[in-house]
Amino acid sequence: MAVGGKQSFVRRVFARASTEAMLLVFFVVLVLFLATQSEFFLTMGNIRNIVLSLSVLAVLAFPSTMLIISGNFDLSVASNAAFTGMLFAVVTNGGKEQVLFGVLVAVIAGLLIGMLNGFLVTVVRVNSLITTLGTLAIFRGLAKILSNGQTLRVQGFRFMGQGEWFGVPVAFYIIAAVALVVWFILRNTVYGRNIYAIGSNATAARLVGIRNNLTVFATFALTGFLGGVAGLMLTSQLTAASPIAGLGLELSVVSAVVLGGASLAGGRGTVLGTILGLLILTCVNNGMTLAGLSSFWQEVARGVILIAAVAFDQLRIRMGGK
Repeated sequence: MAVGGKQSFVRRVFARASTEAMLLVFFVVLVLFLATQSEFFLTMGNIRNIVLSLSVLAVLAFPSTMLIISGNFDLSVASNAAFTGMLFAVVTNGGKEQVLFGVLVAVIAGLLIGMLNGFLVTVVRVNSLITTLGTLAIFRGLAKILSNGQTLRVQGFRFMGQGEWFGVPVAFYIIAAVALVVWFILRNTVYGRNIYAIGSNATAARLVGIRNNLTVFATFALTGFLGGVAGLMLTSQLTAASPIAGLGLELSVVSAVVLGGASLAGGRGTVLGTILGLLILTCVNNGMTLAGLSSFWQEVARGVILIAAVAFDQLRIRMGGK
C-alpha cells in the first residue's frame, strides 16, 4: 500500500504540475549551481553575453514553437539565416550606403523561403520534415555559391547585433518584441487557436471549418520572415556573413522548443516554456564555457538535453500528465 500510495502521489504531481513550473524550478536550481561554480556567472557582463548568445536562437525558436504546435517542423531556419545574411552582405558589398536596402532584401528573401516551405507542405503535400531538410541543403549551398565559400566582411551594421539602447542590448528588445507578438497570437487570436486545433487533430479542425492549409502556410511564412531577421542579427553580431554561420542551430531550436514543453506530435506548447528552454540551454552552454570545456562537449550536452526532454515528456504523459 505504501509503495502504491507513493506511486499515486508521483502521478498526481506529474499530472498537476505545469511544464513551465517544473522548468522554472529546474532553471533556478541550475542558476544557483552554476553561480557556485564560477564567480563570473552572475556578473552583468556575463548576463549580457547570455542575452546576446541566445538572441538569434530565440528569434528562430518562437515561430518554430508555432510550427511544432501545428504538428510541423522547419529544419531550414539556420540555413535561411545563413543565406539571408550572405545576401545582405552581397547586396551591401561591404559598404554603409546600401544597408537599408540590404535589410529589406534579406527579410523579403526570408519570407519567400518560408512561403516556399509552406507551399511545398500544404500544396505539393511533401512532409514538412523532408521539405525543410531539402531546403536546408539548398539554401546552405546557395549561401556558399553566393560567396564562393568565403566569409564576407560587413561594415556599418553593428546596431542589431551589438548595439545598445538605454544601456540594454538592442537584441533584447528584438527578442522581447518577437516573444510578445507570438504570445499574443497564440493566446488571443483565432489564428493562434487554429494552430493548436490543427496540431491536436487536423481532421477534426478541418471538419469544423478551419482552413488548415492557409494557417500552416502563414506559419511557415512567418517562420521564414523571422529567419531573415535572425540572419541579419547573426551578421551584425559577427560583422561578417559566413556560409557556415548558424551551422547546427536547427538542433538547438528544436531542443529549446521541446525542452520548453512543446509536443513533437503537435497540439501543445507555449512561449513561456520556450523562453525557459532557451534560458536553460544557453546557461548550460555558458556554464560549460566558463568551466573551460570545449565546444565539442557543448554539442554533446545539447543532444543529451534534447533526448532527456523528449523522454521526460513521454514519462509525464504515461504518468497522467496532459
